[in-house]
Amino acid sequence: MKFVIVTGMSGAGKSTALKMMGYFCVDNLPIALLPKFAELAHAPGSDISQVAVGVDIRNGRSLDEMASVLENLKASGVAYQILYLEASDEVLVKRYKETRRAHPLAKQGRVEDGIRLEREKLLYLKENATYILDTSQLLTRELKKALEQILVEEKNFKNLMITVLSFGFKYGI
Repeated sequence: MKFVIVTGMSGAGKSTALKMMGYFCVDNLPIALLPKFAELAHAPGSDISQVAVGVDIRNGRSLDEMASVLENLKASGVAYQILYLEASDEVLVKRYKETRRAHPLAKQGRVEDGIRLEREKLLYLKENATYILDTSQLLTRELKKALEQILVEEKNFKNLMITVLSFGFKYGI
């Protein structure tokens, strides 16, 4: 049984990733229900072999309980993986402006303030993530390919990007 917790920054592509994974997915499950859901998914006779759960900042104060919930999952024998989706602040602001949505933590304030506060609240999940995927420069099809490499084919995934830029002056300066 594969049990994946998909989390990360709002606007980084969690909902898109959940749709592409091909797993039995539950988005925005309250954290208090996570152990019971894992128990039901792992129950003998269950037809579910791959589960993905979306957890994000919309859980509010429940995020503080995440450390104890993860410890309880591990103690009960649930082998889980955490996929953390990340994006740069500039890209997140651009995505919010394009969709004209409000950031969940920036009620009437600036999107940048909401992003900063969200990074602080999700720090524990990022530090304990099995995989961290930066979606700043990824197209949807590239995100799907990266998810396949991580979750389907179980390749050893390293988040490394190398850019080589070369130029010259054909006729001198």
